Amino acid sequence: MTGTADSGAPVTGIAETDRVRLAPGVMLRHDRLRDQWMLMAPERLLVLDELALAVVRAGTGGDAVEIAIDRLAAEYDAPREEISADVLELLTDLRNKGYLVT
Repeated sequence: MTGTADSGAPVTGIAETDRVRLAPGVMLRHDRLRDQWMLMAPERLLVLDELALAVVRAGTGGDAVEIAIDRLAAEYDAPREEISADVLELLTDLRNKGYLVT
């Protein structure tokens, strides 16, 4: 997957061998009042659904993304190929939006 970052520079998709983490200034927080998990960054936030939350938690734990994919495929009893495609797409999108870094 190739796209462009906000700066216009070409970016590539995240690979299974990459390690991702929250970008500086980004926090994973739970809003108790609304019972929602979100990624909070300076002057913006992104509400996560249950699956996006699982991907962010698994994918930003310090291990290579492939380990997170294996865990999620086992947890959701889903084909690894489908989980891999979805996880890589979501993590790439979050990275391109500035919520994650590799």
